[in-house]
Amino acid sequence: MSKDIRPPFTLESALAKVKFAEDAWNSRDPERVSLGYTVNSNWRNRTEFFTGRENIKAFLTKKWAREQDYKLMKELWCYTDNRIAVRFEYEYRDAETGQWMRCHGNELWEYDEDGLMRRRDMSGNDYPINENDRRYK
Repeated sequence: MSKDIRPPFTLESALAKVKFAEDAWNSRDPERVSLGYTVNSNWRNRTEFFTGRENIKAFLTKKWAREQDYKLMKELWCYTDNRIAVRFEYEYRDAETGQWMRCHGNELWEYDEDGLMRRRDMSGNDYPINENDRRYK
């Protein structure tokens, strides 16, 4: 489990934490994803700010209802004792319009001593793509 990978991070443990997060998010299971965060985790997702696992689950439930066929790639950017920075790309099909989209962005993560993320700060930009230009299937 993700919480078994605890700070201080090494290159190997930071890479494992990123891979765990990528796999969890690609499951599109809000419950599974939320278990990687502290009960009172603070999030910024673009212009949305919220706290706590229940709000994380609610956010992800809405997100994946809107973002169909979601597929994500995360890449380690850098790490320190209890922080990790990643770049990401994901693609999805907009549920309302059917338009394929790609999002590029960065996330800053901060972990508690038990290996749960207590802070997530995400910035991302979406743009339309053609279905045949998808990278992640």
